Amino acid sequence: MKKLLSLLVAIAMLLSLMAAATAQSPVVLTMGSWENTAAAVIQEMLDAYKEVSGIEIRFEPTQADQYNAALRLQLDNGTGPDLFYSRSYATGQELHDAGFNMNCSEIPGVLENFAPSSLEPWQADDGIVFAVPVAAVSHVVYYNSAYFEEKGLSTPETFEEFLALCEEIKAFGDMYPLANGIASEWDILECVYLGMLPNYVGGPEERALYEAGSAKMNDDKFLKSLEDFAALTKYFPDGFESVQYGDGPALMATGQAAMFIDGSWSSGTFARMYDFSDIGAFAIPAPEGFTPGMAFHPDYAIAGNSATKYPQEVKDFLAWIASPEGAQNAANHMPQGFFPMINAPITMDDELSNGILGLNEGRTLDARFIWPRMMDLYSAMRSNLDAIAKGEMTAQQAADDFAKLQADLLSK
Repeated sequence: MKKLLSLLVAIAMLLSLMAAATAQSPVVLTMGSWENTAAAVIQEMLDAYKEVSGIEIRFEPTQADQYNAALRLQLDNGTGPDLFYSRSYATGQELHDAGFNMNCSEIPGVLENFAPSSLEPWQADDGIVFAVPVAAVSHVVYYNSAYFEEKGLSTPETFEEFLALCEEIKAFGDMYPLANGIASEWDILECVYLGMLPNYVGGPEERALYEAGSAKMNDDKFLKSLEDFAALTKYFPDGFESVQYGDGPALMATGQAAMFIDGSWSSGTFARMYDFSDIGAFAIPAPEGFTPGMAFHPDYAIAGNSATKYPQEVKDFLAWIASPEGAQNAANHMPQGFFPMINAPITMDDELSNGILGLNEGRTLDARFIWPRMMDLYSAMRSNLDAIAKGEMTAQQAADDFAKLQADLLSK
């Protein structure tokens, strides 16, 4: 009996010691993301948070094209990260609707420090904000500034001038005018065509007409956008069908192409991967008679996992990100070309990024056209753009197909 009693006392003491050790163990949070190419920079931001909070956050990114599926699998299995990057609009809301996101409406600073238009991409129909907005991105045309100076070329003000510029570069015969291709599939739609589209259809109010069916996606504006897209593809590299998205910066940096239609998120790629300093950027220009627009897309927010073991620590981090101090820190450690969405005077040291952000001035801004309400059109639109580029479909045929897809979507 004494032996049994001694054993029970020993077990109790051991359990007590284990509980004390567990209680004293430092909290370590995890963060999921698709930003695997900038992991070191983002970890620096998280390390800066540790200095002010004592909370360690480990950055655990996934390959960008695998992120959505991988994150959903983790969350379904109860192994999801404590914090995770949230895509805007429907893709992000799917996780909220499934119950995986914390309610961020109650996080200090969220409702106070962000404009309604910045919250809207991460706001459910019931008004709940399900992630804290962090960054937006722009769609621009990068150009080899040294080559332009050498050849006496100027950046275009209209789309007609853009095509004339491409023709002039083609005539020189020493570079491809554009470095874009279609092999990676996503970028021809997201970067090129949806980057062009605000110049033709306008901003959020005009987009809403198409989402409601009041305007048709084969009207004169859409047809014009597709005709201009078709004209632009004539200046893609030889064998553009095999040119992948990642080839674009390489073609520019090695002097094989003069321009590349892409996003602001690539502004650091040229310096980081190719040590290419002779780089400038201009807005994709509008045709004559059209109001200049620009795709300024809400790119990502950070969400809290509703099943985290550390809800208070997660909320504290989200409150920090929603504060001017946290947003400035994030800006200091973000990859180049990601622009803070907070209503606060945030500064960036990078000259190229500041220049790209300045292109917003005087232009009608909107998200990528299909993101808010029409993502079901993504694959079909991408396929039609590929067909236009390869000469297998006319602009009119593509526009009529867009309109049919639109009608089918709205009839559901």
